[in-house]
Amino acid sequence: MTPLRVEYCGEWYTADPESGLAIGREADVSIDDNPYLHRSFLRLFVDHEMWWIGNVGTVLAATVTDASGHVQAWLGPGARLPVVFEKLHVLFSAGATTYDFTIHGDGQLFASTASFMRGSGATTMEPIPLTSSQRLLILSLAENVLRERIPGRSELPSSAAAAERLGWSMTTFNRKLDNVCDKLDKLGVLGLRGGRGNLATGRRARLVEYAVSTRLVSADDLALLDQPRE
Repeated sequence: MTPLRVEYCGEWYTADPESGLAIGREADVSIDDNPYLHRSFLRLFVDHEMWWIGNVGTVLAATVTDASGHVQAWLGPGARLPVVFEKLHVLFSAGATTYDFTIHGDGQLFASTASFMRGSGATTMEPIPLTSSQRLLILSLAENVLRERIPGRSELPSSAAAAERLGWSMTTFNRKLDNVCDKLDKLGVLGLRGGRGNLATGRRARLVEYAVSTRLVSADDLALLDQPRE
């Protein structure tokens, strides 16, 4: 069994097949001293001759995607996922901070491609349509993550700070946040629906994780934030 390698903040860690690798506040990969982060949150381990990533925490969830961003999973507490791609990106939030790291393997069981096939009887993969204001809202929340030259950790702005960045009132910002979260929720994106126990901070963090990991927005879009707006 080939070891996996984890890249975080420019540093590399090796997951040994015998002992695995724990990721968290006080783990083999010590992410941060953030009190909102579990001491041991995620774990890489071997089972049935396959590598897995498991969520051993009790509250936080992580967003896991392949290198292309076309395969995405939400890893909740107690869940686990086989590591079947050559590269996986993992994003998660604890409090107001968003973290991300990359898992590298020497081989791959599956490959993902972006295919847009029309009229062939095959399933067509379409990008999620966003209005200009919805894209701006997501960018205002994801700006710090997208500007990181070396992925690792970034602060999630408050709703008030994001609204001020856009020159919107809080009423306008919250209404548009509701709209974009409702749109993605109807498309099957988990973790965005409001309700009991689902605080606004968690919803904003999940929106950023999903948008960045699936390339819904990218660093190339950041210039839109500085363009004149009515």
